[in-house]
Amino acid sequence: MRTCEFCGKSPQKGNNVSHANNKTKRVWYPNLQSVRHVHKDGQVRRMNVCTRCIRSGLVVKPA
Repeated sequence: MRTCEFCGKSPQKGNNVSHANNKTKRVWYPNLQSVRHVHKDGQVRRMNVCTRCIRSGLVVKPA
């Protein structure tokens, strides 16, 4: 389960393209971190979140 639990960002698929234009499949994974998040009801839960959501302030960390 390599998906951000806030924004839903998930792996993207594409090709490696060599100089000779040979194509092989590859995958780009989002930069997920396991962080503790405080919900609105006060519960603290561990979530897999991308770094973009952490930086933008969507994740509220416990004090």
